[in-house]
Amino acid sequence: MLPTAPAQAVTIFHGSLAACNEFGLVLDARSLAYELVEMGGDWALVTAPAIAAIALQELAHYTAEREISREAPPATQPFAGAAVGALGYAAILLLVAYCAGINLFGVDWLSLGAVSANAGAGEWWRAVTALTLHLDLGHLLGNLLFGIGAGVLASRIFGPGLAWASILGAGATANFMEMLIAPLSFRSVGASTAVFAALGLLAGFAWRQRLTLRERWLYRWAPLIAGISLLAWLGAGSAQVDVLGHLLGFLAGVALGWVYARTGLPLSRSMGAQLAAGAAAVAIVCLAWAVALRHAT
Repeated sequence: MLPTAPAQAVTIFHGSLAACNEFGLVLDARSLAYELVEMGGDWALVTAPAIAAIALQELAHYTAEREISREAPPATQPFAGAAVGALGYAAILLLVAYCAGINLFGVDWLSLGAVSANAGAGEWWRAVTALTLHLDLGHLLGNLLFGIGAGVLASRIFGPGLAWASILGAGATANFMEMLIAPLSFRSVGASTAVFAALGLLAGFAWRQRLTLRERWLYRWAPLIAGISLLAWLGAGSAQVDVLGHLLGFLAGVALGWVYARTGLPLSRSMGAQLAAGAAAVAIVCLAWAVALRHAT
């Protein structure tokens, strides 16, 4: 507090008692001496003439940051039909699990559909079929739970058809890249790569949206930081966890989400476009398995 009388000081802020206390904390944080005085039924902060300019600058900087932090990405109307996409995802995983469990058509579905670096890029279908296969019930239920959660969020932002088609595309791209760079003995199955692609899709989209706002860097990068934290928490673990696949899926999703935010997709809210995208995703899964089963004969 100032030892001098208010008459010898400069008024740097005038307002309510609550506002003066708030701005006083800013000055306290900068070790700038001030005095809180009552002035004409209201309150004011006064300080010595020698530091008045510095104090005013600090208050102006704080006010600007406070206004910036109130900005938010543009709101959009959530898409309907998220439950339909989630049911389709669950139905495909359960159907493939049943077929693999009984070795339908006398074929080892796990061997035929797994990501295998030894198979090379020629067996492209594995990048898709591996996303629908699981080693056991726990593996399947985990990917159903997290996949539905991430997929529903993405469906409300992009629409169910585009969301699941994007998740499939990013997950398959990650699997294909893994087939090219992983050791020859590498094999992997599971929808977790697609689940982390969905996480990356959400993180990349929100990150790109916030980059356009006049916020402090921590706020702008928060979606990406949150996504990376979840990747580190959920995507790593024992030696049985496909860390490379999770990372590639997340990166593919981030890239796609960034592009969607940059281009303003989806450009149309037409239900026909969503149905077409969803049907294309289902058709790609069916085609991949058809080619795989034909290759087995």
